[in-house]
Amino acid sequence: MREPKARTALVVSMLLAAGALSGINPSTASAAADPVAVTVNARAGLAAVPNTSLGVNHAIWDQNLGTTETSDLLRDAGVQMMRYPGGSYADIYHWKDHTAPGGYVAPNTDFDTFMAAVRRVGAQPMIIANYGTGTPAEAADWVRYANVTKGYGARYWTVGNENYGNGHYGSAWEADDHPDKSATQYARLVVEYADAMKAVDPSIKVGAVLTMPGNWPDGITAGSDPGPWNQTVLSIAGPKIDFVDVHWYPGGTAAESLARVNHLPDATYLLRQQLARYAGANADRIGISFTELNVDAGRTTQPAALFLADVYSGLLESGVFTVQWWNVHNGLGTVTQVAGQTDYGDFGMLSSGSCNEDGSVCEPPLNTPFAPYHGLSMMKLFARTGDQFVRAGTDEPLVTAHAVRRGNGDLAVLLVNKDPDNDHPVTIDYAGFTPSAAAPTVSTLTNGATGIATSQSGSATSRTLPAYSLTTIVLRPAGTSVGRPSAPGQPTASGVTDRAATITWPAATPGASPVAKYEVYRQNGAVSEQLGETNATSFTVGNLVPGSRYTVNVLARDTAGRVSWSSPPLTFATGSPTASACTVRFTTANDWGNGYIGGVEITNNGTKPISGWTLSWTWPTGWQQVSSGWSATWEQVGTAVRVTPTDDNRQIAVGASVSAGFVGAYSGPNVLPTAFTLNGTVCTTG
Repeated sequence: MREPKARTALVVSMLLAAGALSGINPSTASAAADPVAVTVNARAGLAAVPNTSLGVNHAIWDQNLGTTETSDLLRDAGVQMMRYPGGSYADIYHWKDHTAPGGYVAPNTDFDTFMAAVRRVGAQPMIIANYGTGTPAEAADWVRYANVTKGYGARYWTVGNENYGNGHYGSAWEADDHPDKSATQYARLVVEYADAMKAVDPSIKVGAVLTMPGNWPDGITAGSDPGPWNQTVLSIAGPKIDFVDVHWYPGGTAAESLARVNHLPDATYLLRQQLARYAGANADRIGISFTELNVDAGRTTQPAALFLADVYSGLLESGVFTVQWWNVHNGLGTVTQVAGQTDYGDFGMLSSGSCNEDGSVCEPPLNTPFAPYHGLSMMKLFARTGDQFVRAGTDEPLVTAHAVRRGNGDLAVLLVNKDPDNDHPVTIDYAGFTPSAAAPTVSTLTNGATGIATSQSGSATSRTLPAYSLTTIVLRPAGTSVGRPSAPGQPTASGVTDRAATITWPAATPGASPVAKYEVYRQNGAVSEQLGETNATSFTVGNLVPGSRYTVNVLARDTAGRVSWSSPPLTFATGSPTASACTVRFTTANDWGNGYIGGVEITNNGTKPISGWTLSWTWPTGWQQVSSGWSATWEQVGTAVRVTPTDDNRQIAVGASVSAGFVGAYSGPNVLPTAFTLNGTVCTTG
């Protein structure tokens, strides 16, 4: 978490942010020459928008936590979930006497006051049970008071905050009074907490703390734990929990933070892989929450607004059930200039009205909205409960796009211009949707604006995005959706091999005409590629690429030619052949958070010796590389790796193996390769 302004960790991060911001110049808002091509594909369905999606953090050091003015502002911004009692403070907070030894507790911040604010906002609470200095019994008593005594119906409870920060990996900011600070001990106690809390109210959902893939201490094993934090926690506590809780502070300059949003699809994919591998049976029931997010550079100005809208959209379209900004109020930090605007270095989305020690620098009046508040308000206009995200993309890294389709047939498109210096004209192409001729409803948040401007204007297919801006376009369809079949249900995959998979789905409900067939599509960026069609509710897809990730949707088409909306997405990965003339064993060891010692072992399964060889693979992401290697010649071009032998390991006898090693590096989620070719032959993996 990020602590209140008096905390040393926050001061340090603010100083870092000030340094990072020093190179940012005010926007000149000149127009870029070539239009950006935006593609919106209504056939490529993603996750639906839940009623817990838009969240914020509330903290017990904030005396305005329960005020009417604060609550009304949060309600107006569309807040649906509120977290309490505040990051790392949760691991020192005792709810019964409303104390946090070693920290500051503001007046009028007790649990009942928080719940009154939750109800005024119309949100749901997410409560952090004290792991660091508390007990399972204390947490169970809190559940009893909340849901039995008071009838609050508080459904979501997390055990602790950032408990991997208790010193187990060498860095300590999170309170933890347990003599054993291992991931194993945390997991064992999560089981005790879950049992005690659910004994009081079996309907609650209990979450465990994980770390963000690709961020410290992901990949690191400490002490006697059987593996890194996430693996250890899930292996022990997985059967007892209902969701996992992750934080993300991407750090860096404003431009770097905005660029790192592209890590999110792979981060959520890795989280789901970890759940499937370690959390036991029915792991797909376990949800994912991201309950702290913020930036180092431009916290109260436009970079934070752009980041918020982009990251909330990216996580929600990946199926995360809540995304929560850190924080509602926090306090003045280091004051800088960002893209021509004064940035107060404040983690809050609303001003605390605070000043520095000598009173020479003050924030705007209390509860003045900062830019991320307006970013959250834009999310309210863009993605509503029940909408379905659909795939959108652009050909310009500084412009990103997200889209949702609504139950009434409307389509909403969110466009993010991350360029502080240039306007960008865009052309928008639609697949599976035809906009009406009427002018769309357009909402825009520009750099330095004190609110969102909304009008009906322009074209559905082209417009110019102001520098450093958010734009939401809401379009009516040209036709009607009356009579079309319903969307098919959630597909599942079975019999997945290196080259094939069987996709099965619940049938669509016919509309005005019978369902004639189902069409199976793969999402390739923002373009759909049809894999096949059938009049059944199952289809075996062939000619797949080994070691590749596929996201597919199913659509129903009736006898009159009407096409349904897309099913929810299914993502699966092909593996390697079950038999081959070669086997490759890829290993990682001694991971230090952004690198590791890697190895490849090649075995000749054929009937003839191999004389000279080339091993090849492709990294799944653009932020992975071979830094150096030994016992072979290592080359990397783009994401493609090529390994060739030295003189002493050119020969591989029948049944024999050779090995080589390398130093691997990564600056984002480290998704490991699963397909390797030796002299052009796809190998099995060991």
